[in-house]
Amino acid sequence: MTATATATTIAELNDRFRKGDRKLGIQRTTEMVCALSSEQQQELFRLVRTFDQFTEGNDPHEEHDFAIVELDDENYFFKIDYYDADMEHGSEDPSDSSVTRRVMTIMHSSEY
Repeated sequence: MTATATATTIAELNDRFRKGDRKLGIQRTTEMVCALSSEQQQELFRLVRTFDQFTEGNDPHEEHDFAIVELDDENYFFKIDYYDADMEHGSEDPSDSSVTRRVMTIMHSSEY
């Protein structure tokens, strides 16, 4: 598989995961996200799920694994990392969902 094809596959898997396919991994939130009201959290999660403004400038590897969203004039990040099936080591092939578990962390920008 070429690097472009691999990046495209990873981006497609990341988009599926970010939009709600939890069979591909788990979502984590940081302390500042947990401190938001329920309504704010739901809006933040909606912003992450619907984010589609990936560009060469904010997604240089074209994997859709990181972005910044704004909620109430504050910046929040989401970052997707790739682990092996046992969640002990990094995945050797993030384009293969049978050997990769994704972990998406949603955090306030000051927590990065």
